[in-house]
Amino acid sequence: MNTTKNKKHPSWQRTIYILAFSQLISVVGFSSIFPFLPRFVEDLGSTSGMSIELLSGLVYSGQALTMMVASPIWGGLADRFGRKLMILRATFGGTVVLFIMAHVQSAEQLVLMRAIQGMVTGTVAANSALAASVAPRERAGYAMGLMQVALGAGIAVGPMIGGFLADNYGYSAAFYGTALLLFLSGLLITFGIQEDFDPAQTKIKQDSGMRKEWQKVLSSPGVGATFIMRFMSQLGRMIVVPIIPLFVPLLIASESGVNTYIGLVFGVSAATTTISSIYLGKLGDRIGYRSVLIVSILAAGFIYLPQSMVTEGWQLLALQGLTGIAVGGIIPSISALLANFTQPGQEGAVYGLDSSINAAGRAVAPLIGGRLRDGSTRKPHLQLLLYSCSSPRGWR
Repeated sequence: MNTTKNKKHPSWQRTIYILAFSQLISVVGFSSIFPFLPRFVEDLGSTSGMSIELLSGLVYSGQALTMMVASPIWGGLADRFGRKLMILRATFGGTVVLFIMAHVQSAEQLVLMRAIQGMVTGTVAANSALAASVAPRERAGYAMGLMQVALGAGIAVGPMIGGFLADNYGYSAAFYGTALLLFLSGLLITFGIQEDFDPAQTKIKQDSGMRKEWQKVLSSPGVGATFIMRFMSQLGRMIVVPIIPLFVPLLIASESGVNTYIGLVFGVSAATTTISSIYLGKLGDRIGYRSVLIVSILAAGFIYLPQSMVTEGWQLLALQGLTGIAVGGIIPSISALLANFTQPGQEGAVYGLDSSINAAGRAVAPLIGGRLRDGSTRKPHLQLLLYSCSSPRGWR
């Protein structure tokens, strides 16, 4: 099987490199708007009387909820019509949505556009499906680790760029920048990658049906448990996202440049994730992805605990950096396990479902975070959230 795959994709490494760079560009754009969304919600205000806390949660969870529904459908279509086509849909569709988002006039409009974004985009899942389809199975850890490097690097750089733009040029500038980066990413895929897609396999997918393909993936040994771990890890990491942008101003002395500092907190965590995923992805190829995953999950849980007691901004910054090291072993290990538990030709369905599971965690977590914060002081809620997502009992 692996020999055939290597013959079919002699230039698979070149394709992975292009995909990784494209992912880097698009993620820089998406992550540049991510940290300051709760503050943008406060700046826009509500026209319906809804609380800012609730809207701050919905601006994250609304996008995640629609992505949760749409991702398996896009994934199934990728197996039928090609993974490259799905990347182009996500990048060029996202270009239009993000451009429109720069012109919203209320928090409710922002929530609506974020929900549309969730339906249209999904670049990470589309890139992962194409990467998994061209990489040999025995090099899945390397390929997914490299994709995680691009993801982590984008998340490391994007928030700092977005924070700088928001502080100096206004929030709309970050949305224009994201639209431009997505457009460039789409052009790179259009002219840089030639997908070796088998039309005969397309007919098989059409005959069997998308639902049957999902059932076949979910019935594969190990897939169900891996998806549960994906959901729990995403829930644990995302539950504090709507809290941190509102908590950081309490830890630093000056309001000036607060968006830049928020971006730095998110960026440092992503940077350490990027660095560690290079090593831990290759380590998983050698000693097994399960071993790397277990150690990384336990480490992340214990590192979260002291974050509930921080009193200075630099303390949160340092601990988030340590957390990122552990996360660098979680994300690529789960992706590599999925590639090894499933069959060639199922990549679109597998990573479409994976994206849906990721989105489910992102949909639930901000609502929990916003709900716990609403109506009380901020810091005790952060303590509760950090403890709830880091308790080792949650990872068993």
